[in-house]
Amino acid sequence: MMKKIALIYMGGTFGCVGEPLSPMPAEQFLPRLAQVLPLNLEIECFVAPVIKDSSACTAADWLQLIQYIQKLQHDDFQHFVILHGTDTLSYASAVLARFLAQSTHVILTGSQYPLLNAQGTDTREFSDALDNLNFALQQIHQVTQGVYLAFHQQLIHAATALKQHTTELNAFTGQSALVYTENKSQNEPAFNISTQHIEKAQHFNCLNWMLQPIAISALVDNLKALQQQPPHCLILQSYGTGNMAVNAEVIELIQALQAQQCAVILTTQVTFGGMQQRYAISQWLQDSKILISDCQSHADLYAKALKMYLQYDSLAQWYAHWQSSV
Repeated sequence: MMKKIALIYMGGTFGCVGEPLSPMPAEQFLPRLAQVLPLNLEIECFVAPVIKDSSACTAADWLQLIQYIQKLQHDDFQHFVILHGTDTLSYASAVLARFLAQSTHVILTGSQYPLLNAQGTDTREFSDALDNLNFALQQIHQVTQGVYLAFHQQLIHAATALKQHTTELNAFTGQSALVYTENKSQNEPAFNISTQHIEKAQHFNCLNWMLQPIAISALVDNLKALQQQPPHCLILQSYGTGNMAVNAEVIELIQALQAQQCAVILTTQVTFGGMQQRYAISQWLQDSKILISDCQSHADLYAKALKMYLQYDSLAQWYAHWQSSV
């Protein structure tokens, strides 16, 4: 017998109405949502702790969602479908994947168009909302434990999800959930979220620089300016397989940021293929002690940095646990 599904609404285009679009209050939207749910499944609808435009979501919002899921797990729910806006859906998916691991079954989805018409009285004539929701609901009892993204008839492992188009229905890409699951360890522990973690996450400052073709002297000036108030984490998105031109002054400035407890991480701005360090230009990495991304996507790197920030108070602990962190 299939177990009850917890359907959690967190806002986004899925629940918008009007012209221009604006969110319908959750207490009005959920009864209309309930009317279109499949009758052959036992589903209970819930409102997420935070309802907002996904472009405004932060780590603290996703940790509150995880804490809510973990609470519902204690109430015997083990299958969750999350409705979330698409702007930061890849980030939400990656954070849930990092923190929930294989502790339960979760599928996130959303839509490029609202479920309801402008008046909010009926389903919209042209929309991907109901199709995406039904696909997620169909898959939730089929998947192994873990976190996934369902969109446009694709089931993607959440850690690898990437939004690839702003308006097309086929908006997300990533590694197939089946392929990823076959290659993934099933022994990863969940991270139990406390109020203290949520409070700490509100201060998480993660800065991402996608390198541009500028003079090294300009990069030096940028790093000097950053020293005035360094973030907890600086991600440098380099070229190709991780190539980045530096000089002795750049390395010294990176080391100075590290001395201020700023974790400097090297990744690539290329979407697929991962990091490799086979060129002579990259031999500076050993001396600088820069952290190298081993993540499945840019959103997954953000999620890993967040988890490290919550777990460890010193950069030395980041170094000690970076390779072993899951």
